[in-house]
Amino acid sequence: FTNATSIALCLANSLVARRDFIHYDQLVRYKWWFKSGYMSSTGKCIGIRESTKEPLCEFERRQKKYADDLGISMKDMDYLSDAELLKQFNTCCIKDELADNDALARLAPVPLFFYRFPQAGIEYSGRSGQITHGNKIVYDACRYYGALSVAALHGSTKEQLLDNEFYSKHKSWFSNIELHPAVESVAKGSYKRNGYDAGIRGKDHIVSALEAALWAFWSDDGSFEKGALAAVNLGDDTNTTAAIYGQ
Repeated sequence: FTNATSIALCLANSLVARRDFIHYDQLVRYKWWFKSGYMSSTGKCIGIRESTKEPLCEFERRQKKYADDLGISMKDMDYLSDAELLKQFNTCCIKDELADNDALARLAPVPLFFYRFPQAGIEYSGRSGQITHGNKIVYDACRYYGALSVAALHGSTKEQLLDNEFYSKHKSWFSNIELHPAVESVAKGSYKRNGYDAGIRGKDHIVSALEAALWAFWSDDGSFEKGALAAVNLGDDTNTTAAIYGQ
């Protein structure tokens, strides 16, 4: 149970509670985790990175200003549901250059929630990453990984999911928006090599993490235990690589 688990549960709760993809509500729940340990196994926030902490602090700052402008309490701000008021609140609290792997580690609730509508599921997968990470690589890595989850829920086999032409065969799901070249390279099978000795690394950059998780899946011989151990044994950011693989 890691920070990624907590954030994924925050995201899942938001989708279920609001029955929709609401940026504002997701940020509120991430803030609750950060400030008071909401959805944490320990009752405290553990393992938060600066890439997540900074936008949450900025979000809270904007909330306080908006609450003052409206003359309402911060508690009421957290439960704000008026569509017009939400439309006026700028939830973009990110820095474009950030591209670490946290966005992938919390992704699963989005494709699970929207799997009946592949285009929506994939687009919202990308947007779920953009809530805290503005880099297009993050958006596209989340879209691609979300597409794999959606396809799995539609009955695709492992062989079909790992097909080097998966992206081209499902391009309509991506609303014909091209993937970043680094992500497209992974989609075309860049991870299909001899693991650590061939340069696979469980680093915190999102492309490296995506490649590592898919390598573990590709080489697990149908055994979740083997794949999870392989992901962890790559070293570096072990818990996040394993969390991404586990989805």
